Amino acid sequence: MPLAGGIMQHGYQCGMIWGATLAAGAQAYRLLGPGPRAETMAVIAAKRIVDAFRACTGEINCFEITDIDRSSSAMKMIYVFLIKGKTFRCMRLSSRFAKAAFKEINSALSENALEAPFPPVSCAALLARNMGLSDMHATMAAGLAGGIGLCGGACGALGAAIWIFGMNSLKQGVAKIDYKDPGTLAVIEKFLKSTNYKFECSEIVGRKFENINDHASYLQGGGCSAIIELLATAGNTRRC
Repeated sequence: MPLAGGIMQHGYQCGMIWGATLAAGAQAYRLLGPGPRAETMAVIAAKRIVDAFRACTGEINCFEITDIDRSSSAMKMIYVFLIKGKTFRCMRLSSRFAKAAFKEINSALSENALEAPFPPVSCAALLARNMGLSDMHATMAAGLAGGIGLCGGACGALGAAIWIFGMNSLKQGVAKIDYKDPGTLAVIEKFLKSTNYKFECSEIVGRKFENINDHASYLQGGGCSAIIELLATAGNTRRC
């Protein structure tokens, strides 16, 4: 839920992409178990998920599809979702995209894997492990790396932290996580202060990653280590 609307209604990658990427990581873990190979395939599947979503809509960011974000007035949201019927369009899109994503996940994971780089492979998986999550959850998060499938969008480590924080909160008895959850908003604010208020991976890093080996080398050299440490600390305010 917190990833809907492009991360708490900030308008970045559609929540459908985030959810499908987590599903791809879950399937990679089921088929391949833990480790760099499964994480590598999860990232590859995530890239194909992003491409499939763009083929369905022409865009990947929620704002570009709906023309609203958290700064939009209540009146505009009512107009877009109720009067213009965007709610029904998004529901139809979710049905169409689910089939496309399922196909791309199965196709990617059925292929022979590239030689997996030396870990850490994924910033999001590294964050999950630093937060004490299981190998399964780390592999689920792996595809979020580099702005989901290395596409340079909103930071995958941030998305993973929000997802993990939400799971931890629910286990601590919080009824639900919504767009105004103060704990989640605090995680986002700490992240933004550390990145000079930049959301997107390509802006934070200064480029897009060419491939999984490029991303792994960046992590091995200490890239984004301060951000990962900050997110792990902020997201662990409620532990499993």
